[in-house]
Amino acid sequence: MRTSYQYKLRPTKSQSEKIDKTLEMLRLQYNYMLSQRFDWWEKNRCSINVCPLVCHLPELKEQPTYYSQKQSLPQLKIDRPWYKEIHSQVLQEVPKRVDLAFQR
Repeated sequence: MRTSYQYKLRPTKSQSEKIDKTLEMLRLQYNYMLSQRFDWWEKNRCSINVCPLVCHLPELKEQPTYYSQKQSLPQLKIDRPWYKEIHSQVLQEVPKRVDLAFQR
């Protein structure tokens, strides 16, 4: 016979506010990183049918990747000190989720 336990969290008002604040900051960071990737894609795509072969193509900017976005996190904590409240592993999940979303 297997026994399982079910727990229900009941955070206090201050804990609930902190959870909401953290989730809001993570959501903003996710949207920012995703917009970086879409902006790069919009600026650097060129359809063969639309772009003549004679035209000058601008130099491509570096594509935002999982590793480049992950490297920006320490600078994020310096520029925006309120992100120091978020645990580093939780913040590192954001570029991973962005990478998965953009690959799909």
